[in-house]
Amino acid sequence: MESAAAVNRNPRAQIEEGLEDAQNDYEDEPGEDEEEEEEEEFDEEELSGHEGGRSSDRERMNDLLRRLATGSVRVRVHDVLIKGNTKTKDSLIEAEVLPVFRSASTMQELLQAATAANARLQRLEIFDSVSIVLDAGPSELPGTVNVIIDLVEPKNPLSGDIGFYTRPETRGWSIEGLLKLRNVFGYGDIWNAAGAYSLDHTTEMSAGLSLPRFKALSTPITARVTLLTQDWLKFSSYKERLLGLSFGLVSTIRHELAYNLTWRHLTDPLRMSSVSVRRQLGHSLLSSLKYSYKLDRRNSSIRPMKGYAFLSTSQIGGLGHDSNLLRFIRQEFDLRAAIPLGFFHTALNIGVAAGVIMPWGNGFMTLPTPLTERFHIGGNSSPLCLLGSPTSLLGFNMRGLGPTDLRRMIPSRTDQTSDPPASPGWDALGGDLAVTAFADISFNLPLKVLRDSGIYGHAFISAGNLAKLSEGSIKDFSIRQFAKNFRSSAGIGVIVPTKLFRMEVNYCYILRQFEHDRAKTGIQFSISALT
Repeated sequence: MESAAAVNRNPRAQIEEGLEDAQNDYEDEPGEDEEEEEEEEFDEEELSGHEGGRSSDRERMNDLLRRLATGSVRVRVHDVLIKGNTKTKDSLIEAEVLPVFRSASTMQELLQAATAANARLQRLEIFDSVSIVLDAGPSELPGTVNVIIDLVEPKNPLSGDIGFYTRPETRGWSIEGLLKLRNVFGYGDIWNAAGAYSLDHTTEMSAGLSLPRFKALSTPITARVTLLTQDWLKFSSYKERLLGLSFGLVSTIRHELAYNLTWRHLTDPLRMSSVSVRRQLGHSLLSSLKYSYKLDRRNSSIRPMKGYAFLSTSQIGGLGHDSNLLRFIRQEFDLRAAIPLGFFHTALNIGVAAGVIMPWGNGFMTLPTPLTERFHIGGNSSPLCLLGSPTSLLGFNMRGLGPTDLRRMIPSRTDQTSDPPASPGWDALGGDLAVTAFADISFNLPLKVLRDSGIYGHAFISAGNLAKLSEGSIKDFSIRQFAKNFRSSAGIGVIVPTKLFRMEVNYCYILRQFEHDRAKTGIQFSISALT
């Protein structure tokens, strides 16, 4: 999307016509008498005078540009003109840009305001291009500037996207599609519908609406309804079905506040679930408030070479008086840093993520945490790609480590042998406390064709662990024992970044695992979405 923020006339002519009060502050600016003398000199010495005038013009122009960049040339905005918005309401555009232009009182501040206004309009996602030009104001109003905003609206408001990904929430590949209908009523409204289906029979469908402004509220408002079914029989002996409604109350660059109301139903059609899982089967209701703070100062989310990022997410569930409400408090942190090493375009990326969940209410020390809200570690997702909860540990399968419980044994009626039956398996229960960490060194590959394509290599080491704190287990918790039980893996791989996703082919070697963990040394292939 292109953008511009520039003065639309010769700088010297603009100063003479619209900024005469600013000229008087500089002694070297020529007056009218000097200009007449220069014209006489041009008549007497055409060639030398012409060359000298051109040199003088260049010097004055360069001097003016230096003053605009470093000085405090006083100006004020006379008018804001909007062009090209055949569908979008003027009130929406004015609400986005007028506050930043009102506060500008110097040329430097005005250029900064134009950049900020351009970014605000682009974040609406309803324009193909945004161009902002600064022009001199009326000659009878010296020291004024007109702001001209030229917009290009899309010819077709409908857009779509489809892709194949591996995500932390599923154990395999998923196909995902998204449709967007932008600016239907001219208020910046975006209507969207999304669907996803994965190889583990997880199905998700959702539809939503977002508004950049709603009456007096200056922050975007979103609403979304979601229908989700998930099959966790292989890992935890239950199926999950939910219907949820979420409202985005506050959404800025760094802050997000949302309310969620979700009905959830857990079933065990095979009747083999462990005691820990059976106690949480049935219907439940989630009424929660979730707040997120995000700060990302990395130069890239695809291949970070320098900078840092931080994400904090706080959630409280159980807002209401219904006895079926899930009551818990959940907190997550994710901290990343990228450090350039200064040779062969190498960089060291390090990260630590942690999360804790605990029940609240009467007798909370003896209550269990909701099974579906606990932390699970494992899967094929890259730890570098997205900020979030502690879930990634390369080399370990989905829900491949942490607390487990023995499934129920159902002997066969036709089995007449005296041999003891084989173990029915273990249910992965997740943890109330989760910590993951990684270190990753990225480097250029020796072939020029790979470097030109953005393909690079990396070597990594990762570790993580889960622990139970609820139902009185916190009394037996030991930080030393928790650190001692960390699982870990290391490996090397090739990364193919694109504008839509990040593809990885890694060889993972398991350094440490325990009895009921599910991990495997070998080749691991994954595609991670960037958003």
